[in-house]
Amino acid sequence: MNVTMLLADSAQVAEGKLYILGGGWSVTGPDPVPSAVAMKVGVDWHEFNSSHHWELVLEDADGQLVRFETPEGTQTIEVRGDFTTSTPSDVPQGTPVDVPIAVNFGPIPLEPGSRFTWRLVIDGESLPGASVSFTTRPLVEIESETA
Repeated sequence: MNVTMLLADSAQVAEGKLYILGGGWSVTGPDPVPSAVAMKVGVDWHEFNSSHHWELVLEDADGQLVRFETPEGTQTIEVRGDFTTSTPSDVPQGTPVDVPIAVNFGPIPLEPGSRFTWRLVIDGESLPGASVSFTTRPLVEIESETA
């Protein structure tokens, strides 16, 4: 398997394709804004006809899970899912199949002036290309003039 990941303003999957709006950024904020992680997983022929489990997590610059206080207690940002690919009947034997995945998020309050990474793990394994990093802009203090 191989993975391609892209940050976007919004993404969706329809008819086996990724539809991406505002894709390809690596700097955001400092204010929280909606965002998405668009992923294309290339599944090799020998990996067909079996279920695969994926997990997407947000890490800080030190590789630690980003944590937030919520009414239910401290939470991390993690998304999980499963996919299965079938042997395609209309392509030559040995042809890999792409599995598109889109995960959209509401505004996430992240520390300004910091670095973060979305990391994807499939079947417990980190794969090449299975991470995408971004930076939040620092807060700019506006000086008020006094008369």
